Amino acid sequence: MEPDISEELADALVRIQRLVRRRLRGGLTGPRLRGAEVELLRLVEARPGVGISDAARALHLAGNSVSTLVNQLVRDGHLTRETDPADRRAARLMLTGAAEKRLEDWRRRRTELVGRHLSQLDEADREALRAALPALRRLAVTLHEEAEEA
Repeated sequence: MEPDISEELADALVRIQRLVRRRLRGGLTGPRLRGAEVELLRLVEARPGVGISDAARALHLAGNSVSTLVNQLVRDGHLTRETDPADRRAARLMLTGAAEKRLEDWRRRRTELVGRHLSQLDEADREALRAALPALRRLAVTLHEEAEEA
């Protein structure tokens, strides 16, 4: 694979992510969450009841880092810890209503923002982006698989 497409693609993805994140910060109704906190909340949303060690593996973070994030998110009212009935020493993580509302609001605002900018592109560019989505998803899978192996 030629290095220029790799570099250009990586730069474009990072730039888009950074710009979307910056634009969404402006409409926040509460204190700003760091990227790792949002990633953890999104993981718990996708996998309610996930444990701390499983969350650490899924996020490729150290267990103590996830424990720190959990403590902060519990303190701020975004997560609750429930005792695992199968292992009383283990905690299961659940989103609070406030966190569910915040993620829903973030997702809605992100969709509106990106949709507004997509509508400014011509049909050929929108179609090219639509056609690229399966390849981008496969790229994400291979990156995830490599991270799992490491």
